[in-house]
Amino acid sequence: MKKLSITLLLTALMIVLAACGTKDKDNEKATGSDAEKNNAAETISVEHELSDKPVEVPKNPEKVVVFDFGTLDTLDELGVEVAGLPRANVPGYLSKYDDDKYANLGSLKEPDFEAIHAMKPDLIIISTRQAELYEDFAEIAPTIYVGIDYAHYIDSFKHNAELMGQIFGKEDEVKAELAEIDENVEAIREKTSSVNEKALIVLASEGKVSAYGPNSRFGLIHDVLGFTAADEKIEISTHGQNIAFEYIVEKNPDVLFVIDRDAAIGNGASAKDSIENDLVKKTNAYKNNKIIYLNGEYWYLSGGGLLSMKEMIKEVEAAL
Repeated sequence: MKKLSITLLLTALMIVLAACGTKDKDNEKATGSDAEKNNAAETISVEHELSDKPVEVPKNPEKVVVFDFGTLDTLDELGVEVAGLPRANVPGYLSKYDDDKYANLGSLKEPDFEAIHAMKPDLIIISTRQAELYEDFAEIAPTIYVGIDYAHYIDSFKHNAELMGQIFGKEDEVKAELAEIDENVEAIREKTSSVNEKALIVLASEGKVSAYGPNSRFGLIHDVLGFTAADEKIEISTHGQNIAFEYIVEKNPDVLFVIDRDAAIGNGASAKDSIENDLVKKTNAYKNNKIIYLNGEYWYLSGGGLLSMKEMIKEVEAAL
């Protein structure tokens, strides 16, 4: 009788332990499922034109590599720290990043892939100058492309800024910045709509000039800010349409916007001497003191950033 009681007791105990084990496994499954959900919530899917499938980007990545100075400008405005960048030709107003605390990853056109790989970054951000090297970046870490669509400049710029807000949890800050920019744009458009002046945009480099019109790299002066183009048929090209100074005289702009590439990349030269020659002095722009020299760092190196956009708008407003 005593043996039977012991047997029944052991059987009951085994049943209880089995039930507990099953419960623990169920809890483990539930916990694992919750963990998977949490992990999924810690990434966002980013679609861009260089990838045939969405890129899974970690939220609030710790080691961020940036190869686009416009994005560096935006992240700096948002208070987001980066780990590495190409420190050659960093814009002067972002010179704090030319410091050994930030990994030096080559130049905009010649990335140091060995150094990038050694960093083991969580996210790499590239732009137009590195587009053809996308696959090389993507082999190292999640890589996103944030080039500006010049035909839809303001929408493209906003998309990139909002994307940075989503990745780094700065949505409210981005929203406030974009609202301020919208107000500035609207204020200028109200002025340009009542001004009958034609504008021409040129890039000056080593004594040569190229022209840019609507839907071009610098076309936001026409497309977004409302200046009438002196020539609506300028060839759309990254490097602009090669022109002679006689072309400027022929188009006779009322406002001439000049982007000094040499000054932007630190060649030390100034475009003013080559631009304000005897031919250009015949134009309305020169006669009316409307040759506007734009900051090449904003326009040529870091266009499309939250700060650079505000400064670019201010510079164009000077023509009014």
